[in-house]
Amino acid sequence: MGILNVTPDSFSDGGAHSTAEAAILHAEAMIAEGADIIDIGGESTRPGADPVSSEDEANRTLPVIRALAGSGAVISIDTMKAEVAEAAVNAGARIINDVSACTSDKDMVRVVAESGAGIVLMHMKGEPRTMQSNPSYEDVVQEVAAYLKARANSLVTAGVAQESIMLDPGIGFGKTMTHNLRLLANLEKISEAGFPVLAGISRKSFIGTITGRDVNERLAGTLAGLVWCLTKGIHVLRVHDVPQTLDAIKVVKALKEV
Repeated sequence: MGILNVTPDSFSDGGAHSTAEAAILHAEAMIAEGADIIDIGGESTRPGADPVSSEDEANRTLPVIRALAGSGAVISIDTMKAEVAEAAVNAGARIINDVSACTSDKDMVRVVAESGAGIVLMHMKGEPRTMQSNPSYEDVVQEVAAYLKARANSLVTAGVAQESIMLDPGIGFGKTMTHNLRLLANLEKISEAGFPVLAGISRKSFIGTITGRDVNERLAGTLAGLVWCLTKGIHVLRVHDVPQTLDAIKVVKALKEV
């Protein structure tokens, strides 16, 4: 899953693809490099980020989705707003990636159920503006796994097809570095709920803390973490650097096939 932030303030690439033309060109490049999914977001969810209106978010993302709908890649909309998600699906998106696990907007479950779109349910403690204000857990692995299982089961009860649901432990969303590392070390616990799992660790701050690297110098650390995720059975990797990630996937796959 290639990351496409059509925002001025995302933590890594904010402003780099803030026009529709630049965003489309970058998406086309990631597709050519081998991305299977393009995840398009019009609202930053970095720590401390302020929310944007549904209108602004839609204006940023819908032209890009329409342009890419026939590209051959699966298009995902990264949003917490049901109105934006519904418009995105109508424009050609096939996955809704909701970092609030369909809790921020109560109408999101209806949109998912009626549209038949895939849904990524992510764990986030609090909301972007406050999530890094001293987050605490008694057992981060158990709590995140239980929360995601409960959210997935609630969507199934509401009429969402089980095979449409994917889980994301939310690395960096309301977690300290220790929390992040414990979750990554125990990713199989997330999979025990019976749903595929997505991992989003690309260029994140815990990698910078470990390596001492600035945000755009974290490729090596990111790849090390992604290879670890692959050994833990992760199904989707959400990344900025598509060709380098594919190289890592190919090597891991070759080793598994020996």
